[in-house]
Amino acid sequence: MKKDNAGQKADRSILLFSYFVSALFLSMAVYMGVFIETRGEEVTNHPYNARLASLADRVVRGSILGNDGTVLARTVTDEEGNETREYPFGSLFAHVVGYAAPGKTGLESYANFYLLSSHDSLSHRIMKELSDEKQTGDNVVTTLDVGLQQIASDALGDRRGAVIAMEPDTGKILAMVSKPSFDPNRAEDDWQELTGGDSTEARLLNRATQGVYPPGSTFKIITALEYMREHPGEYSSCQFDCSGIYLYQSYQIQCFKRTAHGNEDFAEAFANSCNGAFAKLGPELDLEAYGNLCVQLLFNRELPIAIPYSKSIFRMSPQAESWEILQTVIGQGGTLITPMHNLMIISAIANGGILMNPYFIDHVENAGGQTIKKFMPSVYGELMVANEAHALTELLTEVVLEGTGSAVRTEAYQAAGKTGSAEFDKAKETHAWFVGFAPVENPKIAVCVIVEEGGSGGSTAAPIARKLFDAYLLP
Repeated sequence: MKKDNAGQKADRSILLFSYFVSALFLSMAVYMGVFIETRGEEVTNHPYNARLASLADRVVRGSILGNDGTVLARTVTDEEGNETREYPFGSLFAHVVGYAAPGKTGLESYANFYLLSSHDSLSHRIMKELSDEKQTGDNVVTTLDVGLQQIASDALGDRRGAVIAMEPDTGKILAMVSKPSFDPNRAEDDWQELTGGDSTEARLLNRATQGVYPPGSTFKIITALEYMREHPGEYSSCQFDCSGIYLYQSYQIQCFKRTAHGNEDFAEAFANSCNGAFAKLGPELDLEAYGNLCVQLLFNRELPIAIPYSKSIFRMSPQAESWEILQTVIGQGGTLITPMHNLMIISAIANGGILMNPYFIDHVENAGGQTIKKFMPSVYGELMVANEAHALTELLTEVVLEGTGSAVRTEAYQAAGKTGSAEFDKAKETHAWFVGFAPVENPKIAVCVIVEEGGSGGSTAAPIARKLFDAYLLP
């Protein structure tokens, strides 16, 4: 017997409702999966997450270790059960490892959930539960090289600035030093002094990721790339006669210390870091394309970094006036960059144009040394095509062989890099920059150095980079 029309309509409505509920459930499942994958860690580690407080009541915070297992941070419990967070290296890893109180910074913040989780053996966990003891937290093994960190710190000395080293083909952060520093063991006791002292000290500021500076001549890497894009096959024949001062309309641009470089081609002007030659290129550039390139290279954008950072800034518009153009193309004007961002650009060049996501944690392990979670290298994206990276590498190699980067020249390996001397105050010395990588034929390490008020990048920053190259590459 056939159903009447009312029955058929009812069946159709039930079927449609079932489809709707199923689709809604599937959408929610997909959303939850995407949310957990993209923001789960962020939400879990959020300071307002009440679950973290309950974990701290039940778990002794795990240790943070160097890439060789050296303890960088640990929790010590006395006979009365009082816990103290200790940092055996004092100020050496203060900014990258951070501190756990007051508040949390650095890897202490980023890895908070892992440190307060326990994947100890079942038998140990049962025993601790029965004896009403706190569980043992997991340990976080970082990518940080203790020896390289010490060399970077010693090379920077008492000067303000930052030194960072990274594997360009993986994104592993090998070292990150910021000075002036502080002792995280005394962060709570010294809090008033650290937050209320001389603003020029800014000891809590991680200059490696949060310090923003004029890029100086390191920005000529970007100007060179734009000029090469606009003049493929022709840029190498570009000629310039440098007298030490370049005049354009009513403006003048001086080379560092008014050095006269004489007649130069494009590669020689880059190697000599000639302000006049690059200022001459400025009015010839397509400023809209130039601005787009800067955005492509992550100016004015979020960076893929796990710890707090500042955005780099590129302000020049396509309608900019002549003076702003002349200043911007040589790394002055309103352009600002962080050392971490500068390192990412040079690392992408070393890696054939591909930027790897920088990362600090190699793996998480339980108290018994068993790996719980492994972090793997991942690609951020292509910042430039391979032939552009190759052409820039040739220019950067000439900087070391024949130009301002001679302090990193050695027969033991071939390095590539760019120096910079960035003006920020007419009454003060320039900031000294160096970015580079080695060895050129198979890059293993990329380095960025900035020394505040250090003067010449070639004489101040490059020798610091050389010490890191030597330590990492030579037996």
